[in-house]
Amino acid sequence: MKSDRLKNQRIEIFTKAHPANIVYAGRTYRDDKMAQDILKKVTIKGFKSIKDSTIDLSNINVLIGPNGSGKSNFISALYFLQKILEKNLAETVSRIGLPALLYNGPKITKEISMEFTFGNISYGFVLKPNDNGGLIFSDEYYGWGGGKWTVKRSVPFGTESEFEKGVNNKIDAYVKPVLAAKNWRVYHFHDTSTNSSMKQVGNMADTVSLHHDASNLAPFLYYLKHKYPLDYQNIVSTVRYIAPLFGDFVLEPNTENEELIRLRWKQAGCDEVFGVNQLSDGTLRFICLSVLLLQPANLQPSTIILDEPELGLHPSAISMLSDLIRKASLKKQIIVSTQSTELLDHFDSDNVIIAEIDQSGSTYRRLSKKELDDWLNEYTLSDIWKKNIIGGLP
Repeated sequence: MKSDRLKNQRIEIFTKAHPANIVYAGRTYRDDKMAQDILKKVTIKGFKSIKDSTIDLSNINVLIGPNGSGKSNFISALYFLQKILEKNLAETVSRIGLPALLYNGPKITKEISMEFTFGNISYGFVLKPNDNGGLIFSDEYYGWGGGKWTVKRSVPFGTESEFEKGVNNKIDAYVKPVLAAKNWRVYHFHDTSTNSSMKQVGNMADTVSLHHDASNLAPFLYYLKHKYPLDYQNIVSTVRYIAPLFGDFVLEPNTENEELIRLRWKQAGCDEVFGVNQLSDGTLRFICLSVLLLQPANLQPSTIILDEPELGLHPSAISMLSDLIRKASLKKQIIVSTQSTELLDHFDSDNVIIAEIDQSGSTYRRLSKKELDDWLNEYTLSDIWKKNIIGGLP
């Protein structure tokens, strides 16, 4: 059948560069070196639409739910953590505004608290408003086995995290490497307008990691092509599967300033070089997703967070995207917020978290495949969602 042929073609693309990491016949074959430090649980209180919720996480986490249910606010909480670990809390609060961060505003909510659990070890904090319209740390701690140890802060009520100072019992040695800011990334590839950052000239030296908005896409691809040629070719092959006329990227430093580079490309069987503006929005977004999910694992963050990555993608590209997510989840943790029924149907019910909201704020509930077995014998996961059997509808 055609679907089997396409599935096998996708598997072939992946296994050329990663023969041990495949998804076949609905079963995932994991790499033994998969990181053991993935985020297991998040507890959030007083943040945006989240009054008090705990979310259990696994390697693949697909959030679905109606508009305003709290999907994006959960993603925002992880972005908030990223900014805290980058020591950009004060700037983030100033930019967003304190009232927008507190559940139902400052008259109702007096503090924000979050706790992030990795196995039996956790990191948490409590933030309270100050007189300047910002947030300060009233507590910052590590936890283990039900115990809690406060971080040795040099500024007791400072505006930035001091998680790296650790605690006295050395459990922080297990958590600090996981909390490094580079291990958390929220990615948005939505802006593909003419003036978007991904279409601008990039600095050749800007190759440490792919930026959240792919603003260093050209130098990062140049780096992969020369340092990781097998991974680069895997990306090119994957893009060709979605855009058959695509030949290859043209990655050459600017002739007048070799420290700069702009993304260009060639069409298959054609010598003419095209600019990035001559790629469709959907193709460009898919290129960014392919680079993010197919780059070498040592360059990826431990947790990859995507907010509605399916926007503007053709159904065949959404199918391929699901394969890329499953492949990346062999070594990394993936959290995806989506409203796409097409993307949803490519995952197991155990991968899905339902977001809903009522007068008590946003809540999150992971589906159980066992509970849905009878329904899944006759219906797809998206059919069950549309029938409101699992909730998550307006």
